[in-house]
Order: sequence, then structure tokens, then C-alpha cells
Amino acid sequence: MINLPTAARLRAAARLAEPPGAAPPPRPTRRGQAFDLALALFLAFACARYATTASRGHGTGWYGPMLLVPLVPLPLVLRRRLPLTVLWAVLPAALLVRHQSEDIAYAAGVAVIVAAYSAAAYGRRPAALLPSLPAAAVTLVVLFDDAKLPHFPNAVIALLVLVPVFAVAYELRMWRRRVDEERERLSALERGRLAALEHAVEHERARIARELHDVVTHNVSMMTIQAGAARKILDTAPDKAREAMAAVEAGGRAAMTELRQVMGLLTIDSETGDDPAATADLSPQPGLGRLDALVDGVRRAGLPVELTVTGERRAVPPGVELAAYRVVQEALTNTVKHAGGADAAVTVEYAPGHLRVEVTDTGGRTTGAAATGNGRGLIGLRERLAVYGGTLHTGPRPRGGYRVKALIPLESS
Repeated sequence: MINLPTAARLRAAARLAEPPGAAPPPRPTRRGQAFDLALALFLAFACARYATTASRGHGTGWYGPMLLVPLVPLPLVLRRRLPLTVLWAVLPAALLVRHQSEDIAYAAGVAVIVAAYSAAAYGRRPAALLPSLPAAAVTLVVLFDDAKLPHFPNAVIALLVLVPVFAVAYELRMWRRRVDEERERLSALERGRLAALEHAVEHERARIARELHDVVTHNVSMMTIQAGAARKILDTAPDKAREAMAAVEAGGRAAMTELRQVMGLLTIDSETGDDPAATADLSPQPGLGRLDALVDGVRRAGLPVELTVTGERRAVPPGVELAAYRVVQEALTNTVKHAGGADAAVTVEYAPGHLRVEVTDTGGRTTGAAATGNGRGLIGLRERLAVYGGTLHTGPRPRGGYRVKALIPLESS
């Protein structure tokens, strides 16, 4: 066994042999460690056998040097973890025992070959590897110059030829497998990237569709009601008819402004000119500050609406403000369309942990998607609120009428 100071010195030598900032070597597997142990023991056994045979024809003074022979290949146990250290431990030991016998020199040469291969395969410091391999080559020349290579039988020669061929073929097979796996991994990454891109495009299309729906539905509904009212009272109350038509004009202008905001974002990349961004209408999206104007427009359409704001007003993210505005807009639009003659109430509550937006009316609802809460507008609102962790609750009230309530979490100040 290697004592603690020796192991510490080996680890220090290994750190010196590693490049600065290099990643730690992969931990050898149990199968690899078992193979290295078996290889080292086999070569140690061969060296011990050759040493025993060589010592028979010499005096007792040979026993001391012969005991060192089996130790030459033992460092190969660590050839994967400390490849350069193992190589420089084997080289001087092999040169030290080369004069004992030709067989010992040959066995030591095999240990040098294995150590040199390990240094080339697992070493990670080119500056230390470059002088190590020529030193190993010189050591082999010295070893094999002192020991004539034995004459191998034909079966052994065939084995020596076939083993490298099979090793190269196996490495080529593993290389092709790694190439195929890498190609498949890159293909999977590309497919994932395209799928993510398509999902982002679909998500953006859905978002734009919700914006267009909210803008067009509300303003066109208000314009239709105002135009109908103006037509009915045109002969009897021309002054009020003119007010209704003015409201239609104001609603149309508001609709065009919001449509330009959405379409300007869509066409900003395709605009021509020196500064396409300057030609797009990028005015802020509506928020809670424009609820008064929204409620006034609905009142001009003939729907009594009461707006109540409770809690301490504070800064709210623009996306949350837009979502809350769209909730009020969609709910009042549905009230105008499906609960004519009803009264409506809008409540905005700034609670410590959330923002509550609630719209109620006192009228009945016609059957259909809007009445059941499955219309495109309410579905779009749920998706919009889900982005910010909010929820939407819709349904009839116990005492008649309809309620739309949105809860959007906020960070506590």
C-alpha cells in the first residue's frame, strides 16, 4: 500500500502536471480501475517470474535487485488518474533493472509502452507531455538494445497483428456512434428551437388577436349604440342627436388610435425610411388612469356606470394596468350588448397583496357565449391575467345581474 506522505507527494506532482484552469479528469469507472489493477498485477507477475528465473544462475547478491523488478509495472494502477506521474515513475525504474536479464528488460519495456500510451491518452498538459514521449522512446531504445526481442510463434504473431486491428476497428465504431449521437442531439436541439419559435409566434398572434378584439369590440359596440340612438332622436331632439354623433366620432378616433398602436408594433420592422420607429405610433397603452374616460364613454352610450376606487393608489406594472383596463372594458362592453337598461358598477381595490377589479350590473343576460362566460373576450381575459398569476371569476349574481371579478397579485410595498 502507498503510505500517506507518498500519496500526498503523488497528488502534488499531479497538480504540477496539470494546466492552470484545466477541468478535473473524469473519474475512472470501476471496470477501468479493475482492468488497470489486473494489467499491473499481470505485468508484475511476469516480471517476478523472469526475475526468479534469472536469479537461479547468480549468487545471493542478486536477490536484492531482483526484488525491485516486480515493482516496475505497479504504478500502472494509477495510469488513468496520474498518467504523466506514472510514466516518469516507470521510466527510471525500467532503466534500473534493464541489466538483470533480456526477459526482464523486455517486460519492463512493455510497462513503458503502456505508461507512454496512458500519458498520451489521458495526459492534459502538452508542455509536460512533449518531453515525456521522446524520453519514453529513448528508454525503449535502450531497453530493446540491451535485450534481443524473442522469436514469437506464428500464433502469437497473428494475435499481435489482430489485436491492434480489432482495437482500431472498435475505436472507429465508437467514433461513428459518437458522431451519430452528436448529430442526433444537434437535430433535437434544432427541432426544439423551431418548436419554441413556432410557439412564440402562436403566442404573439394570440396576444395581438386579443388586443384587436378588445379594441374593436368595445369601440364598435359604443359607436353602434350611439349611432342607433342618434337615428331614433334625430327628428325629435337634434341637439342630443348631435351629441350622440360626437360620441360616435370620439369612439372612432379612440379606436383608430389604439389600432395604430397595435399595427404600429406589427409593422415597425417593415417600415422603410431612415427612422422607421419614428413613424410608428408608440403612445402608451391604456391603463388604470384612463378608466374615467372609458366610463364616461359608456355613460354617453346610455349606460349608467359608477366608478369606485378604494385603497392607496400606487405604481402598478404597465402589463397589469393594461390587463385591468381590458377587464373593465370587456365587462362594460358585454353589459351594453347583453343587458340593455341595466346599471353597472366598477370597483378597483388596491389591496396590500393584490389588485381587485370587479364589474357588476343589475340587468339580465341573454343566453349565449357571453352569458356563460365562454366567449372569446372572456377567454382572452383569462389568458391575459394568467400571465401575471391573476384569476378571473364570472357568473350571475344571487340577486340578479352579472359579475366579472379579476384578482391580480401584486408585490407588497
